[in-house]
Order: sequence, then C-alpha cells, then structure tokens
Amino acid sequence: MKKTQLVIMAAGLGSRYGGLKQMDPVDPQGQWIIDYSIFDAVRAGFDQVVLIVKPENEPLFRETLGKRIGDKVDIVYAHQTPDVLPEGFSIPEGRVKPWGTAHAVLCAKNVIDSPFAVINADDFYGKSAFSAIHDFLISDVGDNEMAMVGYKVENTLTENGHVARGVCALDEANKYLTGIVERTHIEPREGGAAFTEDDGKNFTFLPAGTIVSMNLWGFSAKILDEIEGRFAAFLTENLPKNPLKCEYFLPLIPNQLIHEGKGRVQVIPTQEKWYGVTYHDDMPFVQQSIADMKKAGMYPDALWEE
Repeated sequence: MKKTQLVIMAAGLGSRYGGLKQMDPVDPQGQWIIDYSIFDAVRAGFDQVVLIVKPENEPLFRETLGKRIGDKVDIVYAHQTPDVLPEGFSIPEGRVKPWGTAHAVLCAKNVIDSPFAVINADDFYGKSAFSAIHDFLISDVGDNEMAMVGYKVENTLTENGHVARGVCALDEANKYLTGIVERTHIEPREGGAAFTEDDGKNFTFLPAGTIVSMNLWGFSAKILDEIEGRFAAFLTENLPKNPLKCEYFLPLIPNQLIHEGKGRVQVIPTQEKWYGVTYHDDMPFVQQSIADMKKAGMYPDALWEE
C-alpha cells in the first residue's frame, strides 16, 4: 500500500481569533482540534504527519502535541517563513502576513514525498472525511488526478461572524470540480448563506447544499512543482496591487490546472459538519460538540491512551 502523509497547516496568525488558536484545548484532557484530526487520520490509515509551523513555534508544538503523540505518530516539522520566495522577489517592507495556504504547502516541499492530504490546523473535519480522502490517495490515480472533500455550506458556518470558504462549481454529474472561487466573507442566512465582496453593501445568496472547500485536499507530490512554478506569476500580478496582504491560496493551483486542461479534481461529498474556532466565541460550541461526540462513543476521552 502507498505511503500517505497528512499535511497540517498550523502557521497562520489567527488574527480574527486573537491568538494562537491552534493550541487552545477543546476538551478537559487538554487536547486540541489538531489531536482529533490526527487521531481520525491515523484511524483512516495515514502513515505520517507533516506539521507546518512558524519556526519560533516549533518548540511549543514539540513540548505539547509532540509529547502527547510523538511516540504513537510519525511527525515531521516544516517551517513556513516569508522569505521562501522565487528568485528575484523579496519581502515587501511592512509585510507581516504569511503568504497563504499554497505557500505553506510549498514550504514543506522538502519533506513531502508521497500522496498527501492537506488540512487546516484549526478545523474539525470528521472521521469519514479522512477515510474518504485516504481511500482516494491509495487508489490507482495519475499525478494529474486530485481530490477535494466537499462540505455543504450550511455545515461550515459560525454564528459569531463571517468565514472564508472556497465556493465550488461542479460538473453536471457533481463528480468533478469545474471551478472554485475564494469568498472571504460568508455569513449564515435562512436557507443557506450569503457572501459579500464590498464590505456588506451587497450580498450574493448561496443556497443550502452549495459545495464549499474546507481545504481538505488530496494530491500527489507532483503538485508541489506546480505550486512552486506558478508562484512567481502570482506575485508579479498581485504584489503591485496588494503588497502587504495578498495571499497565494491553495485552491488557486487546482483551479488553474482545471482550466488549462492539465488536471481534474474529484469532489468527494461529505455530510460531516465542520467545527472550528474562527472566533473566541466559537470555542464553547466546539467544546460542547466534542463532548457530545464522546458521549456518543465516537471518541475516547483521552485519544492517545492505549
């Protein structure tokens, strides 16, 4: 069976949350959302975890998460730093923000050597989502075949503010992605959701059942060459317009490959409900939801105890 890796993007600033939310406990045992993602991934068959962090945060991760699971799970660390740029580019003066999710994966290029899934550190995806993406990764698909677990938009929202999601367009059979657009301000609405691109002056309705991306992707290692090869063009186009905040989003890459006829993305639908801590006020709901799942027997109280 193929080796598979789970790549976890944990280097974000957590600006809307107001701190390092990746390290906030979600249960009385002191476990994080990352613990649950890794637990589900290991149960699904993943062989190794690649944890992408800021260099200064690696000791914190090793002393906490690493001590909990390091003897049970193969973990390697990669650093997302803003100086990982194509030749001829430099960090704009005053730039603090990371370069985005595609850049995060690029920063792990030296340790990704097999089919892999990508997730965010602060999102709870659900057991069946990891099983589904792992099944795809070990199947007999070519390097131009990708996968994305698709969530219903109404299952990915918070009552405490807006969220960013990749809104997906699918083919007639609803099996393959035909396009994806990053919407950075989506709010709940009766019967679905709505997004705005002008600070709330106008909203576009998204009906319930609209498929969105939660950044749970499946790729071959070859995608890293595409991410690296397209970065310079992205910077050339976007740095003049927004030098301090432009982000190289991961969905941009499969989207381009689709439109160029160089790849296709299988959409794996899920009924799972997303739980996450975009805002501090989200935490009590996430904690209660995890407690309910434990009561239902979906998880043990202490994930990593034999």
